[in-house]
Amino acid sequence: MDLGTDGDAAYGPRRGGAEWLKGARIVRVLGIFYRPEGRMGEPEAVSFVLDDGQSVRLTCASDGTLHVGAGTWPQLPDWCVPAAQWEFAELAGLPQPPEGGWTVLSTDERRDERGEVHEAVIRCEGGRFVVVGGDTVGVRFTRGHRGAAAAT
Repeated sequence: MDLGTDGDAAYGPRRGGAEWLKGARIVRVLGIFYRPEGRMGEPEAVSFVLDDGQSVRLTCASDGTLHVGAGTWPQLPDWCVPAAQWEFAELAGLPQPPEGGWTVLSTDERRDERGEVHEAVIRCEGGRFVVVGGDTVGVRFTRGHRGAAAAT
């Protein structure tokens, strides 16, 4: 799997189109939280853990755009300083994965007028994940037939 974000040195350049997860099996979806804010806050990033042990991380930048890149699961990213104040945690409102995980059918990146990614959609068998950038990362799962365009 070749991941990265648009020129961000922390991730390296992404090669290819937006189909960066097609065929992968997602077994966990975890938020990366700054613990002093508690679980009340939104995650600073979301990590999609795959069945082969790799992970994909979506992180919001200071301008609200999303950066998509290889994750570091089970280690926290280097930017989690001091590390003792950060943690991976389950995200409220997301369903547990089915047996064997969600198989990704397709991905799509929605871009703003400058061409920056502000939303990513990961379509899976049984529904889709929508990840939105902002001050923090928002993520929701919508059930639908084979990941078809369900209302969000």
